[in-house]
Amino acid sequence: MVLFVSVVATLVVCLGVLPVVSGLYQYLFVLGSAFHTHLEASHEHTPRLAVVIPAWNEEAVIATSIDRLMALDYPQGSLRVYLVDDASTDATPEVAIEKTKEYPKQVIHVRRVAGGEGKAATLNYGLNIIWKSDWAQALLIMDADVIYTEDSLRKMARHLADPSVGAVTANIKEGSRDPNYVQRFITFEYVTATGCSRRAQNAFGFLACLSGGAQLHTRENLMAIGGEIFHDTLAEDTFTTFRTQLCGRVAMFEPNAVVYAEEPDGLVGLWKQRVRWGRGNVQVTREFRNIWARESNGGVLGSWTMAFLWFSLFLMPLFQIGASLGLITLYALDPGWSWTLFRGLWIVAGIVYVFVTFASFVVDWESCRKSWAEGFLFPGLVSLAVIAHALFPFLTQPLVDLVAPPQGHWLGHVAVLFLYAWLSLSMVVAWAAKRLEGTRWAVLSPLLLYVGGYGAFLCAVTFASYVAELRGADMKWDKTVKTGKVG
Repeated sequence: MVLFVSVVATLVVCLGVLPVVSGLYQYLFVLGSAFHTHLEASHEHTPRLAVVIPAWNEEAVIATSIDRLMALDYPQGSLRVYLVDDASTDATPEVAIEKTKEYPKQVIHVRRVAGGEGKAATLNYGLNIIWKSDWAQALLIMDADVIYTEDSLRKMARHLADPSVGAVTANIKEGSRDPNYVQRFITFEYVTATGCSRRAQNAFGFLACLSGGAQLHTRENLMAIGGEIFHDTLAEDTFTTFRTQLCGRVAMFEPNAVVYAEEPDGLVGLWKQRVRWGRGNVQVTREFRNIWARESNGGVLGSWTMAFLWFSLFLMPLFQIGASLGLITLYALDPGWSWTLFRGLWIVAGIVYVFVTFASFVVDWESCRKSWAEGFLFPGLVSLAVIAHALFPFLTQPLVDLVAPPQGHWLGHVAVLFLYAWLSLSMVVAWAAKRLEGTRWAVLSPLLLYVGGYGAFLCAVTFASYVAELRGADMKWDKTVKTGKVG
């Protein structure tokens, strides 16, 4: 029985390294993405393009977004902007009307008197109007605060010259002027999760998600998937991405089409946004359960690579909790073996951390130089200390010996158990950072995030999304408040 428990605990600990390995696997293919640009099948292509912007109380940002769209390096006769106003209660309608006067026949204000049904319903309201004519050959779905760089739309549209391509997404970056520590963490996260991961996915031949704020579709593609955005989910962008590829069309990422968005500047707002995204991923996982690792059902989405990458992240909190429990169990059965596994896990994590951080700076120096401290501190101070000891024990051992309790002292057992539990405790610390925000102890919130790690915060969010979905929490458009900070 002891042997069986030891084997199971060892396997559970080994599973804890899967998310780290999946990150390394993707980054190894980032270089290969240079040979999967699709440019050989692309050429100058500027189809008549309808831009759909769902807007609810966006007076702070909508004017700038429209002005920037009108200033794009794209034939103005081939560009129309449909601002779908979801019964806004601020000055959004007035701003929109002024823009229709400033750009007649190019900016169309669509007012929903009875709104509040969510982003997908708002988008579909606009789509129903657009489909009444055959003018639009392609359609861009974007968020009200997203700022497109001058040549970004041309770089996206050129891929649609290939009829096998159904959708293209852009390289979204956090673009707030004077970003605070939360936005700097998001800046670095986007380098890894968007700039690098989606480059790798181009090389793999599939795309996990079109960015909700920048997705360009051919008319044929949207018609093939039903002519509307899926509204019974919190992940309408991911559903659209999956349906596009399941219908046999390519969805791809254009890294050189850069757009900027304003992300939450507080942990509470970020938590709400990411729990919504996480619940969407739960819904996607359940809805498309028949395609995972089944190429006969899912095509490129049914590859083992896609399943490995998706579930390594989707189940990451469970892997970390399992690794902690496995190490603690092994400590009671075989302390020496538990420490060997613990150090091995952190050696792998440390090597991947160094590689991923260095590669991120190479891929997107512009973003990383603004968030270099958050990039290096992404795992959290405690995790970095453990990584340092795992990789360079000859440097850290003297300090450990200096502060370590005497051999066999109960404090030594507590310290070891704390280290084994840290993979799970770090999520609690990151969650506590969010809980303290806005209280009289708010000054401790940034400190806890830097100690626990932004990565642990994302894991805690994913775990919270499991809980929210199991509880059947309301699915509502709990939008991020925009203030017009994008420069």
